[in-house]
Amino acid sequence: MAEDKELQEEIKEEKAKEYDASQIQVLEGLEAVRKRPGMYIGSTSEQGLHHLVWEIIDNGIDEALAGFATEINVTVEKDNSITVKDNGRGIPVDIQKKTGRPALETVFTVLHAGGKFGGGGYKVSGGLHGVGASVVNALSTSLDVQVTREGDPNIYAMDFKLGKVNTAMHVIGQTGIHEHGTTVHFVPDPDIFTETTVYNIKTLTTRIRELAFLNKGLKITIDDKRPEEPTHEEFHYVGGIKHYVEYLNKGKEVIFPEPIYVEGVQKGITVEVALQYTNDFHSNLLTFTNNIHTYEGGTHESGFKTALTRVINDYARKTGLLKDNESNLSGEDVREGLTAVVSVKHPDPQFEGQTKTKLGNSDARAATDKIFSEVFSKFMLENPTVAKEIVNKGILASKARVAAKRAREVTRKKNGLEISNLPGKLADNTSKDPEISELFIVEGDSAGGSAKQGRSRLTQAILPIRGKILNVEKASLDRILANEEIRSLFTALGTGFGEDFDVEKANYHKLIIMTDADVDGAHIRTLLLTLFYRFMRPMIEKGYVYIAQPPLYQVRQGKMVRYIDSDEELDEVLADLPASPKPVIQRYKGLGEMDAEQLWETTMDPEKRRLLRVQLSDAEEANGIFEMLMGNQVGPRRQFIEENATFVDNLDV
Repeated sequence: MAEDKELQEEIKEEKAKEYDASQIQVLEGLEAVRKRPGMYIGSTSEQGLHHLVWEIIDNGIDEALAGFATEINVTVEKDNSITVKDNGRGIPVDIQKKTGRPALETVFTVLHAGGKFGGGGYKVSGGLHGVGASVVNALSTSLDVQVTREGDPNIYAMDFKLGKVNTAMHVIGQTGIHEHGTTVHFVPDPDIFTETTVYNIKTLTTRIRELAFLNKGLKITIDDKRPEEPTHEEFHYVGGIKHYVEYLNKGKEVIFPEPIYVEGVQKGITVEVALQYTNDFHSNLLTFTNNIHTYEGGTHESGFKTALTRVINDYARKTGLLKDNESNLSGEDVREGLTAVVSVKHPDPQFEGQTKTKLGNSDARAATDKIFSEVFSKFMLENPTVAKEIVNKGILASKARVAAKRAREVTRKKNGLEISNLPGKLADNTSKDPEISELFIVEGDSAGGSAKQGRSRLTQAILPIRGKILNVEKASLDRILANEEIRSLFTALGTGFGEDFDVEKANYHKLIIMTDADVDGAHIRTLLLTLFYRFMRPMIEKGYVYIAQPPLYQVRQGKMVRYIDSDEELDEVLADLPASPKPVIQRYKGLGEMDAEQLWETTMDPEKRRLLRVQLSDAEEANGIFEMLMGNQVGPRRQFIEENATFVDNLDV
């Protein structure tokens, strides 16, 4: 064992020596970056601004993947500039042959210069294009860098303005012989990032947490110096993605306590998988390649899915849990209630499209399938109780799927739930153009009646729903489709359901939730949003879902009529009005108290109404909140209520 360790140290020392200026290769110049920044960082919006930080962090992570860096520190300075420090080998400072300039200068001033192209420097890298450091430099008003190299007592520094050298590389001091690392500080250029140059601490923290999960053992800290009391967070996960799965399943009821963790290497591809089943009906699968979130999946995802389905079916057949006359469980069945993270490190990843969101390498499919299936089948054999639970969950899901299929067919049948057969329910609009068509979902018949009378018949359709709709967070698919209110909603929309859902077929491009401004109304709204989030997510992604904002009060004085949204606004308005004649105040407890004209004027008239668009800017967070508020676990919900009960001000007692 001791010999092995010595051998590893020798190899590491050798690698460290090899990483010098000769490995920094130059491919082409820098000018285009400032002209077309979007080509290099995706956009110049808030997303592009944060991308600068990812590029510099990626360089530190590449050092960690190569086995040198153990810590990265990110700081948001008071002026919204960024400092990233890592304790890797430090960027080489010797002369790069092709340019005749120090390698440090080359890395920051020449596009496609880096240690990631030759076979030396790095085996695996997230910052693939070698554009990172130079692009960040090109898009910053100023950037300064400090480097210390092991065995060299000097601290080297240089700085740049708008991508050009301002102060050439020079020695600014001395340090300990074993000190090493790189510190980069940059100020994003407001001429490029015209939308904003303010960093969002939440965006930074979420991604840094994710990177710490994906690189086990790497410690990443983030400091925000901007608030009065600066904040500091540390992320360090020895178990890596195993902890990620635990984090995603926080507050859920799990089938087995410890996530299954698989790690292996095949043909230079490292594969890590962690998974755990919950009592949920939804699956949550996240996939990554070289720390890049592959939203669209790709070959590593399909390799994992294939192996999971095959291993569970093989086990179910061997143990007699699936009879000979029963068909195999589908992929959808075996993934019900699954939370999994698949992370691969590939030496030469091929992404489909510029966005790097779908992996295309076929060898990643084979590696993921083989490595995962070997360990997972062993786990199933060694843990028969858990294995039986996993299989039974899949069998239940399969039965529900068959029942849901039948219900779906009913939804599609002409004589079943065709729009014309929604008596007294849907009052459709006359226009057949989805772009101008709006569907108002209204609670209760009285509000539905006023809405039908007050609407614009050409563009506005009304669908009243009675009472509280089903909480889909706790229901299986067959139960959901058996619910009349939900079925009529999907039928009216015309989008189909579940796998068949097609947002392009939507009959309306505005879906407006119009509920009372009280606690019950908020509850119905949450139930509807849960339904949309789980089963109509493309509608939210497209920006088709809105919440109407009915007023709380009407104030009349003479000919003056004003609608008011809050008690505070009411106080302000009343303070400004003359004492006589005495203002008449009407409080609307619900939409049903408004006549058709008032409802049109306040809540439905496109010229005057105010709509809140529902956004999926933070799907994971929304997911977590829905689970906590609407799921089966009472403990976290109780805690939330206890912590937030003091903020409730319009409780119906």
